[in-house]
Amino acid sequence: MSATVPAGPGASASAVSAASAGPATAADSPDSAASADSARSARRPRRRRRRPRPGRVISSAIAVVFALVWVFPAYWMVNTAFKRPQDVTTPTPQFWPHHPTWTNVRAAVTQSHFLGDLRNSLIVVAGTLAISILLGIFASAALSRFRFRGRRALLVVILAVQMLPSTALLIPMYLVFNEMHLLGTYAGLVLAYVAAVLPFSIWVMRGFFLALPYELEEAAMIDGANTRQILFRILFPLVTPGIIATSIFAFVYAWNDYLVAYTFMKDQSRYTLPVWLASFSTPTTGTNYGGQMAASALFSLPVVIFFLAIQRNLVSGMSAGAVKG
Repeated sequence: MSATVPAGPGASASAVSAASAGPATAADSPDSAASADSARSARRPRRRRRRPRPGRVISSAIAVVFALVWVFPAYWMVNTAFKRPQDVTTPTPQFWPHHPTWTNVRAAVTQSHFLGDLRNSLIVVAGTLAISILLGIFASAALSRFRFRGRRALLVVILAVQMLPSTALLIPMYLVFNEMHLLGTYAGLVLAYVAAVLPFSIWVMRGFFLALPYELEEAAMIDGANTRQILFRILFPLVTPGIIATSIFAFVYAWNDYLVAYTFMKDQSRYTLPVWLASFSTPTTGTNYGGQMAASALFSLPVVIFFLAIQRNLVSGMSAGAVKG
């Protein structure tokens, strides 16, 4: 039944046509809305996924290969540490221990002189860290924030000493320490390590001091701070990343050194852990590879723990916002 529209003299033609087309338009509104959405989506530009560049893919693949090559020795060390003695020297390599055991770890811990050599290493490393960081921070502050005669020459000497190999200085240091009766003592070994670590510490921490703006000192002087307060309350806290970076280097150098410790320490009771690792290889019994790998894994744990404990402080830009506005 069709609806009739009264056509009176006051009714317009547009009203009549709109009224007559009303039901048809309402019936076609869902289709028209869908077509409008599809038209808008067609006009909207599609985001194309960027294809990885060939150069980036190649560089990433090379980085992965180098990472695997770097990690594999550490993995093989841990893998061998948990193998049975008969599985260590098999012709076919085993990439994981089929029968894991703690025998090698127990053999390493119960090895003679383990606790004594561990104590010696801790004493030597603590002394090296304390002296090298203390001298390095004051020397780097003096070379970067103060002007004095001979400063450039001193920087050249520090850089030249850093470029010399440690083995070239071994014999002269041995002769000097022998005259000073420091061979076989903790003090002699600590001083030898400090002599090797200190140039690097000064050079690295000097860069951190130079990165600090001089406006910090000017603002502190305006507030009435003296030189001592500026150093201890302003500059030293801001170079904490440099102190931590040099402490990592000093710790790893003093902890891993074998040649200097074996040359300077005459008494076996004063040996450090790197020298203790050599006790797993003797001319009579050969090399206990499982025990040596377990001992090497235990020897590496303090370095990893030390790095994990201080890695949060390795953040640059600690001086941001320290200058007064």
